[in-house]
Amino acid sequence: MHIENDQLKQILLKGNYLSPEDAERAEENARAHHTSFTDQLLTDGLITNDLLGQALAESFDVPYSDLNSASLPEEQIKLIPESMASKHRAVVFSQSSNGVVIATDNPHNHELLPELTQLFPHKKIRITYSLPDDIDALFVHYQKPLETRFSKILEKKERIAPELLEEIFDDSLTYKASDIHFEPQIKEVIIRFRVDGVLHQAGRIPKEYYENILNRIKVKSGLRIDEHFSTQDGSLRYENNTAAVDMRISIVPTVEGEKVVCRVLSAYVQGLSLPEIGLGSAHQEILRAAADKPFGMIVVSGPTGSGKTTTLYALLKLLNNPDTNITTIEDPVEYKVQGVNQIQVNAQTNLTFAKGLRSIVRQDPDIILVGEIRDQETAEIAVNAALTGHLLLSTFHANDAATVVPRLVDMGIEPFLLASTLEVIVAQRLVRKICDNCRYSVTVKHGHFRGPLKACAPYFPDASTLLYKGKGCAACSNTGFRGRTAIFEFITVTPALQDLIVHKPSSQDVWRLAREEGSLSLFEDGIEKVKNGVTTLEELLRVAEPPEGEEKKKKSDDDKEEEDES
Repeated sequence: MHIENDQLKQILLKGNYLSPEDAERAEENARAHHTSFTDQLLTDGLITNDLLGQALAESFDVPYSDLNSASLPEEQIKLIPESMASKHRAVVFSQSSNGVVIATDNPHNHELLPELTQLFPHKKIRITYSLPDDIDALFVHYQKPLETRFSKILEKKERIAPELLEEIFDDSLTYKASDIHFEPQIKEVIIRFRVDGVLHQAGRIPKEYYENILNRIKVKSGLRIDEHFSTQDGSLRYENNTAAVDMRISIVPTVEGEKVVCRVLSAYVQGLSLPEIGLGSAHQEILRAAADKPFGMIVVSGPTGSGKTTTLYALLKLLNNPDTNITTIEDPVEYKVQGVNQIQVNAQTNLTFAKGLRSIVRQDPDIILVGEIRDQETAEIAVNAALTGHLLLSTFHANDAATVVPRLVDMGIEPFLLASTLEVIVAQRLVRKICDNCRYSVTVKHGHFRGPLKACAPYFPDASTLLYKGKGCAACSNTGFRGRTAIFEFITVTPALQDLIVHKPSSQDVWRLAREEGSLSLFEDGIEKVKNGVTTLEELLRVAEPPEGEEKKKKSDDDKEEEDES
């Protein structure tokens, strides 16, 4: 059930969930950032999802059911037939021998109760409210395997290519896949989804139908259907009844045919706030303080697919005001933002990062976002732009934050210029989050940190530690993980670090000073997220490792303490 902004505002004010001043400020920010009132409230931290659900439940005069806090068995959810659940947007929240509790986002639906009475005769039925997004997340339990749906489409022998493609695209949105892979083999084509950074096989289709599917993708992407032996890149927009997304298409010829990868540019990423991408309060303050300065450079580093662009867009969302001229140059423009001037790099017209950036500086910008610093020319123009009164945001390929400094110096940037412009260097990685639907706790004793986990033992000095894992359920495709968050490494460029940069330091020198000034490594930020039940130790070790020498240092410190005690 859709609730208008004005109606939601009145509900929150009436229930004292929001002050009039906060409501007015959120409305102004929503207009400035071109977001919804609800999204802005969540972004500004004025309300949580849980409190929002409670407030709306009170307005409906029914209890609130928090679907995120409960692990609902699949068989319980399916007590309501799929057609009925979809029609009335209702699921069974709990049940007993004499009653059921139903969660819905439209408790005032007068058709719901009579149908439930027929479905659950002789049982007391209690209607409660749940947030629409939480209900949508549970509908995945009704989803039939992709190959089962493929078989039904092939049996009809009508509109095979369009319907197969729709099923594939719809599933990718349901499971929030970042990439869709079409991989031709000898007799079939394998469909794989990258979900939360990990590839999963989604289904197979007979190769005889692939040409029509491929041609359909090419036509929608504005690509040549008669070209089969060279690479092609394009984009398309896919819409269904619930969502609309842009996809970046890459086609390369292989021995068995043309392989297609569709990068799904999910619209929900644009609405992410700094807390939602995984930034703690201390890191948020550092980033906001740097962004409030009239000029300087903020650089986010990491490998491909580590969420660098998403972090910069989350920051850009805060800075996007009517009185600020923001211009970006990217390859490609992944997320379209209203109120921001976005330039697409185009090799065919010789519009490179360097040439585009040179032109942007003449466009009277306040803030410039460079998709990636790739070469010396781009780096030099970026540094000069930051020196001449612009706030410049960019990404950089480096394994950690400390490596950014010597890498930029190696590119030919004068150290004294770099020292004058750099404000904050960030490194990040993406880790999978434990599924909220099937998360459980486990007590781990200190002696159980063996094998790969041995490196983590120094960070858990207590005799036993409470950690969290995911059992695996339909909502997370039995992986135990659902969604991703980022772990971060921050280096603030202090006067002491500026002095060091002038002398062309190594990455070890930069990191040594940063450690002395309180910087935490990627691994240590990840450890905090493990302790808070966000991710697992195994997942953390998949993407990060303890800082070199830290484990030995901690171990020696522990040994010394034991000697003192004895």
